[in-house]
Amino acid sequence: MTVAISGEQTQTGPKTREMWTVRVCSRAGLVVLLAATAVLYVWNLSASGWANAFYSAAAQAGASDWTAMLFGSSDAANAITVDKTPAALWVMDVSVRLFGLNPWSVLVPQALEGVAAVALLYAAVRRVSGSGAALLAGAVLALTPVAALIFRFNNPDALLVLLLVVAAYCVQRACEADASRWWLIGAGVAVGFGFLAKMMQAFLVLPGFVAAYGIAGHRPWRRRVLDLLGAAAAVVVSGGWYLLLVELWPPSSRPYIGGSQHDSILELTLGYNGFGRLTGDEPGGLGNLNHDVGWGRLFGAGMGLDIAWLLLAALIFLAAGLVITARRPRTDPTRAALILWGGWLVVTALVFSFANGIVHSYYTVALAPALGACLGVGANLLWQNRFDVRSRTAMAATVLVTVTLAAVLLARNPDWQPWLRAVVGVGGVGATVLLLVVHRLTRPVVGAVAVLALTACLAAPTAYAIATAAAPHRGAIPSVGPSRHSGFTGPGGLLDSPEPGPALSAALAHDADRYTWAAAVVGSNNAAGYQLAGGVPVMAVGGFNGTDPAPTLAQFQELVAQHRIHYFIRSHMMTGRWVAQSSGSRADADIADYVETHFAPSVIDDVVVYDLTRPPTNS
Repeated sequence: MTVAISGEQTQTGPKTREMWTVRVCSRAGLVVLLAATAVLYVWNLSASGWANAFYSAAAQAGASDWTAMLFGSSDAANAITVDKTPAALWVMDVSVRLFGLNPWSVLVPQALEGVAAVALLYAAVRRVSGSGAALLAGAVLALTPVAALIFRFNNPDALLVLLLVVAAYCVQRACEADASRWWLIGAGVAVGFGFLAKMMQAFLVLPGFVAAYGIAGHRPWRRRVLDLLGAAAAVVVSGGWYLLLVELWPPSSRPYIGGSQHDSILELTLGYNGFGRLTGDEPGGLGNLNHDVGWGRLFGAGMGLDIAWLLLAALIFLAAGLVITARRPRTDPTRAALILWGGWLVVTALVFSFANGIVHSYYTVALAPALGACLGVGANLLWQNRFDVRSRTAMAATVLVTVTLAAVLLARNPDWQPWLRAVVGVGGVGATVLLLVVHRLTRPVVGAVAVLALTACLAAPTAYAIATAAAPHRGAIPSVGPSRHSGFTGPGGLLDSPEPGPALSAALAHDADRYTWAAAVVGSNNAAGYQLAGGVPVMAVGGFNGTDPAPTLAQFQELVAQHRIHYFIRSHMMTGRWVAQSSGSRADADIADYVETHFAPSVIDDVVVYDLTRPPTNS
């Protein structure tokens, strides 16, 4: 059979038609994957309201003031910044500037970042293992419960994950034959901007990246070393420019650096958001009760439901893949990918497991891309070698371990879909048995066995991811699962922001143009709730934890004397005093004592408010 194309005769046949069919199916599969991911991450997104009001208020500030946008201020009057570098806020700021302040404009950027991360992971895995493995990797990332949580939330982890996937893709390309050195530079730039999203956590992927290129790069070893040094320089430049800018900027014309005790972004980088997360020595923190430090943390009550569902499977497939590719040439692209993604997975998992500082369960979203890649690449290798009894045994054992772990995790929420444990267990046991004899089955049956095994392994995390996406999530520390397990809340508390009534909101907005700050309140979460409700700057005394010495009592008294602050709002964090006492910082407590001593309280919408513009009761 011949077909004329541009005047030429081209031979076609069954093989050509089969390749065309595979290509069409691959593209269709990618479209379905990305469309389904978009629906999962975007559907009913506004149900979470402001989600993490701490960052929503900062986006509100950045969208209305360029200085606040540059530094990541909590309010448009630039009292104090959030306790992170502000790259993730910049994306939200632009969205709010374009579409106005509303939950959609704040949350949609993270959802789109999630879809982009899935697409890039697909592209990376497809280059070494084909479209089937790439679809599996992308689906695992999209359907990991903590990913369904964070890509529908406005914490900076969403941008961090996307930038790290970009960096991993660039490193993988750099390992290919005849690759441009600019791929490695691009990886460094992506990691540097990842640092601007969530500081030193972005560096956890670097050991895997260095190992992959150092071992599998096609250039001579001296050139590989120089290339890695160039990439390191790219990391420093793309991330370090912002630190230099903040350090050189006159402190009097910028906001206080939240999360630091000495108004220093270097202190924030190396301390509270740096090595302090590993050691537990975090000045300004609230103390840590890390009783779960160790190997079991990722499977325990705190993090298991977020990430553990397929973690053992990924580790087994990673080890099996490295064994299968052990005798291949040094530059083998599949082994390079395993080293890259496996290094990311293992190093990050170890740090999260043994960190003694502040570590929240949703941080584990950083494991999801590596988890998906190891599963996709490893599953493809084992399936290709299914006629080897060792590969069949590894696949069967992995399915059995995965469904057993799923049953254990589902049992932690026994009232939710109790039938799912039985279905997953029966399907998993059946797939385990069939995988042991898959080499003797006919081709249609072999395909059915593969589908059964994948369904059994993915059913539980998929169901939990959908339940997570269906639930509204608010507060500073969101968690996965159905709505009744959707996170910590509590009006005016540390983990959620207050929702003031109409009278208090109106009072804050009334004559707000006469004051630099409509109100002051201890703690950024408290300030965020009032600021979003009133649409006016509210000073967060003490920053996120109420422990930063900003402002000092003397500075606060001077601002009051200048009539720059209208109200002071009593909060749960303020009246408890436990934050100041536990940290050794007394600035917030001293300010609260000064206000309570010198100004008369009034009650608006059941909230105690002090009008700082009235004459003091005790001069």
